[in-house]
Formats: sequence, C-alpha cells, structure tokens
Amino acid sequence: MGIALPIIETGQADARREVGRQIPRRPEWLKVKIPGGPGYTETKQLVDQHRLHTVCEEARCPNIAECWSRRSATFMILGDVCTRSCGFCAVKTGRPLYLDWDEPRRVAEAVAQLNLRHCVITSVNRDELPDGGSQIFAMTIREIRKCLPNCTIEVLIPDFKGNEQALLTVFAAKPEILNHNVETIPRLYRRVRPQANYRQSLEVLARAKKLGAVTKSGFMMGLGETIDEAKTLLRDLHASHVDIATIGQYLQPTREHLPVERFVPPHEFAELKAFGMSLGFRHVESGPLVRSSYHADEHVGRRDSA
Repeated sequence: MGIALPIIETGQADARREVGRQIPRRPEWLKVKIPGGPGYTETKQLVDQHRLHTVCEEARCPNIAECWSRRSATFMILGDVCTRSCGFCAVKTGRPLYLDWDEPRRVAEAVAQLNLRHCVITSVNRDELPDGGSQIFAMTIREIRKCLPNCTIEVLIPDFKGNEQALLTVFAAKPEILNHNVETIPRLYRRVRPQANYRQSLEVLARAKKLGAVTKSGFMMGLGETIDEAKTLLRDLHASHVDIATIGQYLQPTREHLPVERFVPPHEFAELKAFGMSLGFRHVESGPLVRSSYHADEHVGRRDSA
C-alpha cells in the first residue's frame, strides 16, 4: 500500500563533507529558557532514580524545560545505544550489549509516580533483535496499564525493518496512539536516514491504520527540502491514512551532525498546518519548536484545528 514515488537520493559522501560546519546562531523564535524549577528537578530525579532514558535528554530536545517543568517526559526504552546512524540524531550509535527485561517495570513505576494523564514511549532502533524490541514495547504498555490504568499511552515506534509481526505485537497491547516518524522528504533519505526506507515507513503507518490504530507521524524542516516537497509529504501521509501530523524545525545537535540548511520562519509552519488541515488530518501540530511528543496529551481524541 506504499505510495510509489521516485526517490532521488543525495550521496552519503556529501553528508560527510557537511559535518563539522559551524552551528549557526538561532533566530529569536527558536530561543528557549534554561531548564530548571521544582517540576524539572523532580522529573530529573525520578528518571535518574529508576535508571531510565528519555528522548528529551538523549536527543537534546529544546522543549525539555517546558515539558519537565510540568512533569511530562518521553521515555526511551531498549537502552540508549541505537543500531542506526541517522545524520540528524544525537542518540549514541553502536551495537547494544544487552536487553533489559526489567525496564518496562521501572518505566511504569516512574509514570505512576508522575501520575501522568498521558505518556509517550519511544525507543532506539534495535535491528539486531529478531523482533526489533517489540516485546519490550508491549510489556511496557502492559506494565503502565497495571500501575496507572487511566493513563493513555502513545508509542513512537521504529520501522522494525518492515516486520509485520513486530507491529502486531505492539498493537496487541492497545496503545491509544501509534506513532512512526518519516522524519524528512524522500529525496533526502540517504543523507538523513541512510538505513531507513521512505516507502517502508509509509507502509508501517498504513498497516497500523488497517489494524485500527490512531496513527501519527512527523517530519523536520530545515534540512534542504522545499515547502512544496513538504506539502507532497503531507499528501503521502494523508494517503496512508495518518490521523495526526507533527512538523518542526531541525536543530543541529553537534558539529558532527547534519547542518541546518535554513531556519524556517513561523509563517511557513502556519502555512503547512493550514494545508495539512485542508487535506483532512485530525490534527496538525506545526511550529519551529514542535517535536513528536510536544503537547502529545492534547492529541488524544482531538478532532479540531486548534
């Protein structure tokens, strides 16, 4: 059910030449406050106490101050070492040494102590595992249900290398939202996501929708795409029956990562949101600081254009 579109790829050699370029100064609309305050401190202590990982820290999310101050965090399971080497991501790359079967219980305890109304669970890629780590995803969902039955759960999953059984394993645990990010336009995949496949990601989302999931996906701006290419990507997501889309500005985490080609002004994000809503998405979250889990609790059951 994947959409047949030509993929014109930029070589990895070009990406290697780009790293090391000076990180440009952020415009005013991308400046955020320094993390701190009682809520931030409490969340930080809780994460450390349970020996957990969060995408907030590992991916250097710019919204960590806002989210942690209101005791909201996106938990990253399956360790903190990813088997892939995406050009935009600050998570460590390598071969993970073990699988922590106790991790689901500790995540659930942290979610319960925070008394979350909604939680987001994501992961590194674990391509060395036959199931891609899908059993740990399912166990984490079930443990949270036991500790905090009224908490709604969103999972941001990898593509599991197209393994349909892995997707079924996660879906069987009944998360409220199933999210898988396409990250960028197809033309830039080889440079941005060299070990992923655009059509495969669309297929994951289409399969999840066929199973009956509320589906969600997101992508970054500022990596060299045009606004027309971004609109085509939104059309592809809608054709794959995705319910919710998130669009944000790419920020270069270190000099060893892909450079920012441009800082997209807020009015272009507003244009993309309006375009997405006109296609028929349930909701589009679009703005310079938007990330996959930004205001995720507001997306559950949402059907308006606010």
